[in-house]
Amino acid sequence: MMKDDRSPARRSREEGFELSYRLARQQLAQISDLEEQCRKAGARYLGPGEIIIDYVGEPYRISVPDGDISAADGKTDVPLTDKIVILHYFVGAAGTPASGELITFKQLPGGISYYPAFFQRTVAPFVSRFGKRPELMTEVAARFGGQKAEYGDTSVTISAFDLVPVTLVLWRGDEELAPSGSILFDANISDYLPTEDVTVLCSTVVWKLVKAIPSA
Repeated sequence: MMKDDRSPARRSREEGFELSYRLARQQLAQISDLEEQCRKAGARYLGPGEIIIDYVGEPYRISVPDGDISAADGKTDVPLTDKIVILHYFVGAAGTPASGELITFKQLPGGISYYPAFFQRTVAPFVSRFGKRPELMTEVAARFGGQKAEYGDTSVTISAFDLVPVTLVLWRGDEELAPSGSILFDANISDYLPTEDVTVLCSTVVWKLVKAIPSA
């Protein structure tokens, strides 16, 4: 028997992810009107057994009813955490139109409690990488469909999902103040994702931008 070298904490976390994925797949299998749910989620129904959904500027395929998720190009591995977020978004999408009101993570249900972890996983990395070169954030965000926004010194809005825009805001800082940043959402985001998934979503967005930075 092979030894399992994972720590108890890591095993517990991975088992939790597997459970979340299994439950989300069960929820998908119970949807009676997939075409209507595609409308609510802004996804594309290709016929029995197949749905295409855009996630951070790239298309993914959802197989129905098993809930398997793969990159549409068939080449990219999809992390389990991303599979969970994609399914949670799809099965939970309420179809609520954008409110036009932007809110911060702390305004989400339970957001104040989650904020320290959210900050470390999302805001801190993008401020660290882009704070002194905010124009670089605009450049790399364009590769994922990002559009310039009118907040802070520099900001971009990326459609993490078709109906979930995420706005990253940077303040350049000066000799006395270090660069800072924030992430904003439409006030309807809780009609599409639970707060825990918003952290995963934003982490995915930020690290895609970071990894897209041109090498020197």
